[in-house]
Amino acid sequence: MASPPIYPSGPYRSICTCLCIFLLLAGVTALTLWLVYRPHKPQFTVVGAAVYDLNATSPPLISTNMQFTLVTHNPNRRVSIYYDRLYAFVSYKNQAITPQVALPSLVHEHRSTVAVSPVLGGGAVPASLEVVNGLTMDEAYGVVGLRVVVMGRLRWKAGAIRTAHYGVYVKCDVLVGLKRGFVGQVPLLGNPSCQVDI
Repeated sequence: MASPPIYPSGPYRSICTCLCIFLLLAGVTALTLWLVYRPHKPQFTVVGAAVYDLNATSPPLISTNMQFTLVTHNPNRRVSIYYDRLYAFVSYKNQAITPQVALPSLVHEHRSTVAVSPVLGGGAVPASLEVVNGLTMDEAYGVVGLRVVVMGRLRWKAGAIRTAHYGVYVKCDVLVGLKRGFVGQVPLLGNPSCQVDI
């Protein structure tokens, strides 16, 4: 005949009950906080572009000097976003044509919009012959497809709660109307789209 199961009694049972209640309450609290403060990704848009220098005549080096105006929007109602260690560069056919430039740290209050206009370039960057020829042909055609990349770290803040740092990687594909030798503000063609990965 089997013996009846033995259940803890006395102080062990009280400790187990208290521990289970504590874990249950902590889980419910965490779930409630997540549902109330659920952070959403920031949104980025390119709204302006200027080209001050684009020299692709001395391969294997390219020197450029460009400025892009990026507008970033925090869609969260209760959560602020803090950006740390941001860097930006421009690429063409998945190859960087400007060196990385450090951007200032940003604080994004809830439901706010911030614009930044970094000047990218200034130094010569090694480039493949495919990139140099592609840029030359696109300039002759009058339309150049570029990608503005912003990367760094962010964290969310809701009241007194701050999250850990997360990596952020933003890719904005833009088509600019650019003819050889033109300097200054260039038109953005189409609707530039930005993809935000966290």
